Amino acid sequence: MDYIDSLRIFRSVVEARSFTRAADMHGVTTPVVSRTVAKLEERLGCRLFHRTTRAVSLTEAAEGFYEGCCRILDDLDTLEASASEQSREANGVLRLVAHTTATVSRLVPLIASFKRAHPKVNLDVTLTERPVDLVAEGYDLGLVLPFMLNSDTTVTRLLERIPLALVTTPGYLSTHPSPTHPAELTQHVFVLMPPSLRKPALTFRDGDADVSVELKHEVVSNNPEFNREMVLEGFGIGVLPAALVRAELEAGRLVTLLDEYPIVDAQIEIRLAYTTRTLLPAKVRAFIDHATAFFDDMTSAAPVPAAVKAK
Repeated sequence: MDYIDSLRIFRSVVEARSFTRAADMHGVTTPVVSRTVAKLEERLGCRLFHRTTRAVSLTEAAEGFYEGCCRILDDLDTLEASASEQSREANGVLRLVAHTTATVSRLVPLIASFKRAHPKVNLDVTLTERPVDLVAEGYDLGLVLPFMLNSDTTVTRLLERIPLALVTTPGYLSTHPSPTHPAELTQHVFVLMPPSLRKPALTFRDGDADVSVELKHEVVSNNPEFNREMVLEGFGIGVLPAALVRAELEAGRLVTLLDEYPIVDAQIEIRLAYTTRTLLPAKVRAFIDHATAFFDDMTSAAPVPAAVKAK
C-alpha cells in the first residue's frame, strides 16, 4: 500500500473513530487498517491513536497531522477532479441545509455570491436547528454545527470558529453578586442550550488548572437569539456567540463576566458537511470551493469585537 493510500486510511479512521468502519469504507479488512496505521506510526515515530476495545481517540500529534493530511488529500482530489471534469459546468438544483442562527448573517451573502458565480445552479435552502441526516433527507450539503450530524461517516470541513461570551445585564448584577471566580457561578442562574445539545457546564482555565462548573438553569432553548433576549430580560447569565451580542455589549445593555478566566473550548464550529469525497457532482464541488474561499476571506477581514466587562 502506497503512502497516499495510507494517508487516506488514516483520515478515515479519524473521521469514523473506528478501525472497522474505516476498513469497510476502503473495502479492506480491519487487520489491514491496523497494519497501515502501525506502519504510518513507525514512519512518523509517534503514536497516532489511543485504542481500547470500545473507543478510538486521537493523540495530540495526530490532531496536527490530521489537519495537514486533509489539506494534502483535498488538494490532490481537487487536482484529479479538475483533470477529469474540467469540461463539466456546475448546474442543476443544489439542496442545502443550514443552522438557522449560526449561519443567518453569513448565508445570504454566501448564497448570493455563489449564485452570481454559478448562474446555472438553483438553490433549495432549508434552515433548521435540529440534527439532520444528509443522505436520508436528500441534502447535497450542510452548513451545520457538529451536534446536527447524526452520522460519523459524514465528511466535514471546518469553516469558522465563533467564540462564545459569558454575558449578563447590568440590571441582573444590581440584584446578584458579580462573580469574581468561576466557582461563584454556582450562585447564579443561566439561560442555556438544552442539555441534550450542550452539557450544562463550563470549564475555565485558572492559571495552570481547570475549574469545571455545573450551571443551574430555569430557561433553555435551541435558539441563541431567543436566549439572548431572555438574558436581556434579566433572567440570568448567557453563554452566547460573541458576534450575536456585539451590538448589546457596545451599547452597554450587556456586560461580559470573568474575562480573566478563559473558557476552555469556548467556540462554536460551523462546518461544511457532505456525504462523500469521491465523484462529487460539479455543483457540489463548486459550492465547497466557493464556501471555503468565502469563509476564509470573511475570517481574515473580521474585526475583533469589543467587550464591555462587568465592574
